[in-house]
Amino acid sequence: MTKLAELFKARGPIRKVGFIGMGYVGIPAAMLQADVPEREKVYGFDISPYKINTLNAGENPLKGEEPGLDDLIKKVVTEGKFECRGEYDVISEVDAVCIAVQTPFKDPKDLIPDFGPLKSAIGSVGKHLKPGMLVVLESTITPGTTSIMAREILEETSGLKAGEDFGLAHAPERVMVGRLLQNLREHDRCVGGIDEASTQRAVELYSPILTKGTTIPMNATEAEVTKTTENTIRDLQIAAANQLALYCEAMGINFYNVRTGVDSLKGEGITRAMLWPGAGVGGHCLTKDTYHLERGVQMLGPDKLDYPEGESSIYVLARHVNDFMPKHMITLTKNALHCDSLKGKKLALLGWSFLANTDDARNTPSEAYYLLAKEEGAEIRIHDTWVHDYAELEGVVIEKDIATTLDGADAVIVLTAHNEYKFLTPEEMKVMTKNVHPAVIDGRNIINPDAFLDNGWIYRGIGRGDKNNLS
Repeated sequence: MTKLAELFKARGPIRKVGFIGMGYVGIPAAMLQADVPEREKVYGFDISPYKINTLNAGENPLKGEEPGLDDLIKKVVTEGKFECRGEYDVISEVDAVCIAVQTPFKDPKDLIPDFGPLKSAIGSVGKHLKPGMLVVLESTITPGTTSIMAREILEETSGLKAGEDFGLAHAPERVMVGRLLQNLREHDRCVGGIDEASTQRAVELYSPILTKGTTIPMNATEAEVTKTTENTIRDLQIAAANQLALYCEAMGINFYNVRTGVDSLKGEGITRAMLWPGAGVGGHCLTKDTYHLERGVQMLGPDKLDYPEGESSIYVLARHVNDFMPKHMITLTKNALHCDSLKGKKLALLGWSFLANTDDARNTPSEAYYLLAKEEGAEIRIHDTWVHDYAELEGVVIEKDIATTLDGADAVIVLTAHNEYKFLTPEEMKVMTKNVHPAVIDGRNIINPDAFLDNGWIYRGIGRGDKNNLS
């Protein structure tokens, strides 16, 4: 038995856990750990007074539909099993601490992530680290980060040695907003330590919260590559759908009929199912994880990579295709309005969050469309009943009243598939616009083009080459 394994055994079962970062990952993960009968206490750590006070009152600071989360927060707080703090001193009391902070890229072109918040969190843990503790990075990170950067910071700030005095692992989350608790319980959990003892201790930490899922042990770098790859592949699949949608528009046919045909080919070993095209890809994960994977291979194996000379990465190309879709929405808007510039045009944007029926507006493609249209001089109103505040972009005002948003609009731009937009009729929307022949640009395939065309609307939709030139 290694020294670290002996320290874990001497410490006993994991009774207290800490979570740094109370966001879409940290909050549900902390609540599930607090609900484990064997856990005595779970601490959450965050810099936001609002989140700290809200959570300690037993309330959910996250907006949007998250089945079961409100009740679970109230339950574990009422039972005294969860507490949120702004100071890190009690980290020294826990058996395991998980770090779930964001790791964006300021500029993907230079492949340098903004690890400032992550480094700060790791450093704070290191200052309070004790022998026999386990540190787990849940944030999506560049392959090699756990065994290199995190290890160095923790060892320097604690004076202890990773793999001997404390455990270190990576256990990436696999969640989607709107299904946070379900995903954490039911998805398999990849768990990778820098050594066998760290891996097994991490398995011990995560196994109790899994209902259908199971833990998949591996090493830390393999876990990092697993997470970045699964998001990269999903982004690639979306890009394939987006590119085919553009092809179908050019050929004057319906992408969705083609997709149905492709998806019909089923059988053993056959996987032809396609994802959906759309106005753009948003969120914190898919927009950056490709670059983490690219940076990882440049850090860990640039001299060993055998790849077609002079060819760019298909993963990065996929990113560029998905980033292009808001610009394509601008092209469809101009085409519908028969203009070369949107100067003076009144546009009503429906949806600001990147995902339907949530308040999550991180890296929303709606912002990309807004900026492009604004640059051309368009007059823009935005509607979203889910997103309440958006401080990232100065001047953005989000309306809650659909009639106010559509008043006088030359074009209505559907950017998010919120449920309420699916039930808007062309008749009532046309009355709201006060326009005889308004245009509707459907970026999420949620409206019936024939109904709008029959009611005098000008219609354009992603992938709808069969309808885009009928008005």
